[in-house]
Amino acid sequence: MEKEKVLQKMTDAGLVAVVRAKDAEEAIKISDACLEGGCPSIELTFTVPGAHKVIEALAAKYQSGEMLLGAGTVLDSETARVAILSGANYIVSPGFNLETAKLCNRYRVPYLPGCMTITEVLTALEAGADIVKIFPADLFGPKIIKDIKGPLPQAKMMPTGGVDADNVGEWIKAGAVAVGAGSSLTKGAKTGDWNAITETAKKFIANIKAARAAL
Repeated sequence: MEKEKVLQKMTDAGLVAVVRAKDAEEAIKISDACLEGGCPSIELTFTVPGAHKVIEALAAKYQSGEMLLGAGTVLDSETARVAILSGANYIVSPGFNLETAKLCNRYRVPYLPGCMTITEVLTALEAGADIVKIFPADLFGPKIIKDIKGPLPQAKMMPTGGVDADNVGEWIKAGAVAVGAGSSLTKGAKTGDWNAITETAKKFIANIKAARAAL
């Protein structure tokens, strides 16, 4: 999928599901439940055993492009390359890594590095990051988006960490183009309640739409 289409689809929904799981089967079930709830962007973290094989399986299952597959917790360019070859549409890191940025730019794959300071955000932008992941977002709250946009109004940011369905509207109103949600979205997996994940995803999407409409 073209880089521009990936970014458009990601920001249209406004929600990226951060999928951590004990095995491939659970990861696929969580991903399916999120998609059913209206969240097409899945960030399959490389803390999941055999993560690249899970990406391959989901890429084959949704080869028509219904699911936007991202690789998360990518710490280096080697892992990014494996993820891209496995079918990942975008790469997400907990921190910024220049070599990963270069590799993603080489193959025109969006890179979303985790940043905490305005210096890190600026460094990421200069390296070609289209969207910067503000992480861990719960250390700052929505005000950090407004604060960064003061000197860097061009920055597109996606807070991750501490974002839930109840506060997501505050992040969107502060200027976030999308949010990343992990346990607050996928906690139903602990009890095998996949429907709970779907319903939570629907609530996220509804609240994102409402916040955007209020802008």
